[in-house]
Amino acid sequence: MAIGEELRSGRFWRGVLAELAATLIFVGMILGASAAPGPLAPALAGGLVAGGLVCTLGGPQANPALTLALLCTRKLSALRGAAGLLAQCAGATLASAAARAALPDDTGLVTRVSAVGTAGTALAWETFATFQLGLAAFAAAEHAAPQAGLALGSAVAAGALAAVYWLGPVLGAVLAGLSYEFILAPGASREKLGACLACRDVALVETPSLSPSSVAHGPPVEQQEQGTA
Repeated sequence: MAIGEELRSGRFWRGVLAELAATLIFVGMILGASAAPGPLAPALAGGLVAGGLVCTLGGPQANPALTLALLCTRKLSALRGAAGLLAQCAGATLASAAARAALPDDTGLVTRVSAVGTAGTALAWETFATFQLGLAAFAAAEHAAPQAGLALGSAVAAGALAAVYWLGPVLGAVLAGLSYEFILAPGASREKLGACLACRDVALVETPSLSPSSVAHGPPVEQQEQGTA
């Protein structure tokens, strides 16, 4: 779909608003829970709200790392990816400002590397934690599992208990996306990987899959929009 058509599409702007709202809610809930001592409350809040967002808003990424992983695996167009990233950053900024205004001044809202660890250790843990979240997100989307909310919520909670920065999550999510799409997915193949690296249309070489997602999801979003235009 051309950029002009996408910008005139109601589905496009609904997706952008969903990313903004989901990220605002997600970050706001975690920051609110961070007023409690220890990491358990923010981790549980993040897991529960992630599961709820999947059930109510249809599974927005609400996470720049996952959005970048979708871009790298050609699951999102550049326009949708850029718009999603901007919406997520705006939502997170609004949630942070609201939390700072509402919570006491001595509330610790900034995550830091543990005194017993190093920056390298934190990076490794963040990469690993987001890798398992990325695998859960890609697999849940592929198989259209009814327990997707539970799976993603559990992955978010587990990752939050282990390690939240930028570089680690981006590396972990991108590695998870590439691993699932080109190694673990039912339609994975070397031809599909080569098409992605060469910036060709991955759908032209993708192996047909009988997974539930092929039935539940129907044709790609772009085809649905063209058919209803």
